[in-house]
Amino acid sequence: MAQKPSIPKGTRDFGPQEMARRNYIFDTIREVYSLFGFQQIETPAMENLSTLMGKYGEEGDKLLFKILNSGDFLREADPDCLAAGASGRLAAQLCEKGLRYDLTVPFARYVVQHREELTLPFRRYQIQPVWRADRPQKGRYREFYQCDADVVGTDSLLSEVELMQIVDEVFHRFGIRVCIKINNRKVLSGIAELIGEADKIVDITVAIDKLDKIGPEAVADELREAGLSDEAVVKLQPILGLHGSNEEKLAAMRALLTDSETGLKGLDEVEYVMSHLLQMRSEVEFDLTLARGLNYYTGCIFEVKALDVQIGSITGGGRYDNLTGIFGMPGLSGVGISFGADRIYDVLNQLQLYPQTVTNATQLLFINFGETETAYCLPILARLRKAGIRCEIYPDAAKMKKQMQYANQKQIPFVALAGETEMAEGKVTLKDMQTGQQQLLTAEEMVERLSR
Repeated sequence: MAQKPSIPKGTRDFGPQEMARRNYIFDTIREVYSLFGFQQIETPAMENLSTLMGKYGEEGDKLLFKILNSGDFLREADPDCLAAGASGRLAAQLCEKGLRYDLTVPFARYVVQHREELTLPFRRYQIQPVWRADRPQKGRYREFYQCDADVVGTDSLLSEVELMQIVDEVFHRFGIRVCIKINNRKVLSGIAELIGEADKIVDITVAIDKLDKIGPEAVADELREAGLSDEAVVKLQPILGLHGSNEEKLAAMRALLTDSETGLKGLDEVEYVMSHLLQMRSEVEFDLTLARGLNYYTGCIFEVKALDVQIGSITGGGRYDNLTGIFGMPGLSGVGISFGADRIYDVLNQLQLYPQTVTNATQLLFINFGETETAYCLPILARLRKAGIRCEIYPDAAKMKKQMQYANQKQIPFVALAGETEMAEGKVTLKDMQTGQQQLLTAEEMVERLSR
């Protein structure tokens, strides 16, 4: 017996009902992005590895899916590397392309490549899949969709404010209660200065970013392994454990970072953004443990957590001042957010928040009685479809029982029957599959009935 086919771990199939729900997510986000003046672009699934490598830190580079070169890819391989099994060096020789890890770095490449065509500030959104060679677990997949919005070409913090307003509007439409967490990489740099480890800022942010996953003790161990002194680790712990209202935490950090120009600037930026978010329906929190492990962030950073479901962040983002400089276009600041569509899908499923209207299922099935009846029904089908009624005709003149079973299995709510009597009167019998009630209707009357 042939082995049943399967899909790679960390990926998923989506059937018709699931796709209807996913499209509800994409369409909602797309509509809100458009309301705020963002325009859609797309970039290729694969990029040159030279575009991707070095942009996500050492941890991110390890999670890049690399694509073997076409043809005789071993021809260029170093025989010594092959013999030694040096996979890292071999990958550099055998792979020139990789699957995109996120949408932000490809977007930065796009901006630099098409800079003559763009009007700055440029507001773009992008809804496409990304791939990461991560360990699959609940809420974490190797292939997943991101729904990004970015503004490049302005330093204005109003961009951060508007992006948070987008987050608030999207989750209000979904009916998901969320907490928007805000921090600033300049504040984290100030903290690194305060504990005497300014040169370890990358190690500190990578470790802090794992706080929710591995806990404070494991984070402390990781920081020591990265070379931080015991004294620095001890100084850091009460800062990360700082509690109170947003105003109290901001005041406490101002007192601590009084000698750090960078840290105080970061606090100013956080305070400005939060002061313009007072009318938000979502909870907003200044969270000093928020680090966002990606190296390219330089200013405000954001994460969104669902309040009623145990799951990782469902949206994230931040300000990046130097990303396009990597591609030869320095001095172009940007800020962006990314909705995690797959996690939002899981949250909506768990909380059962999908509207009943979210479906692309057939509303009406025409029973097939034969060629003559089919010829009579086809113009009516066209009329109904023109009116937006989702309908189909059974392809074969099978037994009535089989066709009715088909309707039941697909949960089609109405069935249309057209035999000699109906054709003589220029009408169709419409049967409600739930109540069993039947009505003899014209095509126009069917449109009116099914549109209610």
